[in-house]
Order: sequence, then C-alpha cells, then structure tokens
Amino acid sequence: MNEEDEKLLHPTIASRAVTQHILKAFGLHASKKLGQNFLIDAGIVRGIVEAAEVQPGDRVLEIGPGIGTLTQGLAEAGADVRAVELDKKLPAVLAETLKGYDNVRIIPGDILKTDIRAVMGEGPFKVAANLPYYITTPILLSLLEQHLPITHLVTMVQKEVAERMIAKPGSKAYGALSVAVQYYTEPAIVLDVPPRSFIPAPEVDSCVIACRVRETPAVAVREEKLFFRVVRAAFGQRRKTLANALKGGGFPKEQVRDAMERADIDPLRRGETLSLAEFAALADAFADLGAR
Repeated sequence: MNEEDEKLLHPTIASRAVTQHILKAFGLHASKKLGQNFLIDAGIVRGIVEAAEVQPGDRVLEIGPGIGTLTQGLAEAGADVRAVELDKKLPAVLAETLKGYDNVRIIPGDILKTDIRAVMGEGPFKVAANLPYYITTPILLSLLEQHLPITHLVTMVQKEVAERMIAKPGSKAYGALSVAVQYYTEPAIVLDVPPRSFIPAPEVDSCVIACRVRETPAVAVREEKLFFRVVRAAFGQRRKTLANALKGGGFPKEQVRDAMERADIDPLRRGETLSLAEFAALADAFADLGAR
C-alpha cells in the first residue's frame, strides 16, 4: 500500500474537518466535566511525538486518547501504544477511528486507579498525553511518585502549569510542583499551543512540556516522604517566613529551630527562595532529629 492509499484508509484525525466528522458521526460533544478539548493541529501532534523521541517499537502509555488524535500519531511512528481512557463512550469510538492499527491497545479506566505496571509490563516506557487541565497535577505527581520506569513524559498542559513546572527559586511561579517535577525530571517547554488548535477552543493558552526522567533524583535525600512533607509545608503558607510555615505544617517549634540551624538556613527566609539542594539539606536535618 502506498502513502496515498494509507492516507485514504487512515485520514489524519488532527484536522478540523475530520474531527468534526467524527464528533458528528458518533454524536459526541466535548465534556466540560472531563475537561475535553479536541486537538485539531497535526503539527502539534508531530511535535509531541518528536519531543517524546518515539522510535519504532517503543512502548508508550497514552493518557486520555479521546477520539485517537495523538494515538494515531504515536501509532504511525511505530510505537506500541497502551491508551487509558476514562470516558466510557470513547473506547467504542476509538475502535473505529483507530481501526487497522494493530499496535494500539485501549484500556478503559481512570489512570489514577490503573495498575500501570500491569498495563505496561516490564522494562522502560514513555508517556504521552493531552491531559484534562483540571487533573493535570495529580496525574503527573502520581506517575512520578510511583517510580515507574518512565524515560520521557511529554504532555500538553495549561501554560500557567508549564511555567510552574520549570520555575526557578525566587520566582512567583516556583512552588511545590516545581520542586517535585525538577526533583524527578529535567523539564522543558517545547511548544506553545494557541486556543485555536482545539475544538472547542479553551479559554487559556497551552504548552507542550517534555520531561526527561532522571535516572536518579536531582538531589539525594535520606527520606523522600519527609523531603516532600517539608516542601509542602514550606509552600503551604507562602506569605509566612519559612520557620513559621514549617510550624504551621506540623513541625514542632524546637525541631524547626534546630533543623534550620543544622541546615544553615535563615529562618526568616521564605520557602520560595530555597533551592532543591537546600530543601534536601533541611529535610535531612529533620531526619537527624527524628522527624517523619
């Protein structure tokens, strides 16, 4: 089969005309509850596939395939795609829109309740997704905290969230999400995505962010759970000094004083000024003092 025949058999879903045809044929409407917006820009699909460095035979977990727009791009790049879809109406639609792609498997379910290790099997894999914006952060953190053998995590997110993910200490965007993402990965914004790239057009700008997962975390910590407890407390009350924020986060006053002294951190600083290395030193100081 030549390339022209292939295009006739599998028209590009990432176009306004084809997407509208699919939506009409199946009586579909974007669900506000599920944060659905359908991507209609083939260039963005190519950009996501390229950012994930997908090669033939790569195993890719896709989250929220929708009508198969990104799934198609991944499949045509030769990936072995496992796509988890929450909307119960869509697996039947995907069976039609992706007919003929024998390298795609659709798994109905909630990604936050899915046994990803069972779905993906042994060995490294990549993640590609156009995530619903209302649940972006919980999904990202869940994937990273499970220490899955992910090598690349490439996703579409709200521009504001992307800026938080790459933010540096001292900036307004820097927070607990910044620390978590940078602890586990090396994130970079690779594409800006305007609202016109979707139907219906969202009211916010979007970005594609590529996170290359680190082989080991950015900083060594004695107790990872304690590290993130310190981070959450530090950003829990941003207007307060670090010492007061930590006390507000449940750490005893004397322990806060001693830990900050051991880590050589001024208690009058604010959490948003600390680097990952300083958070690690502070968490280890708490560990030395018996905090959990």
